[in-house]
Amino acid sequence: MPNPRHTISTDSSRFDVEMIHQFLTNCYWAEGVPREIVQRSIENAMCFGVFDGDKQVGFARVITDRATYAYIGDVFILESHRRQSLSKLLMKAIMEHPELQGLRRWSLVTNDAHGLYQQFGFRPLANPQRHMELVNPDVYKRKRH
Repeated sequence: MPNPRHTISTDSSRFDVEMIHQFLTNCYWAEGVPREIVQRSIENAMCFGVFDGDKQVGFARVITDRATYAYIGDVFILESHRRQSLSKLLMKAIMEHPELQGLRRWSLVTNDAHGLYQQFGFRPLANPQRHMELVNPDVYKRKRH
């Protein structure tokens, strides 16, 4: 269980961008992501940091208009702090954030955390045939001009 030293913050001045980048560039969904892309993604989204005292140990990014829609992405807890219910603490903070209430639709994509998100009401797409996507899986491997 989380203890009193674990806190959640949306104050981006507290975020350890180096740690966030290091984690993301080595994970399956953002492998090779450049640091400047991580920095820009933090600047342009509502982000949540999980802290153990002053040390950041988790992160999530919510892309939202704060009126109708939110996409949750880049959710992680460092391996050294897993199995302490911190992902639940993080998701609870996101779902209860005052600026994210009354949204018509939430979405996310996961490969291995379905059980976590189901606890917060997420379900498989009811009408997957309506959804479309454009995916560029190798975008971080291409040279940028």
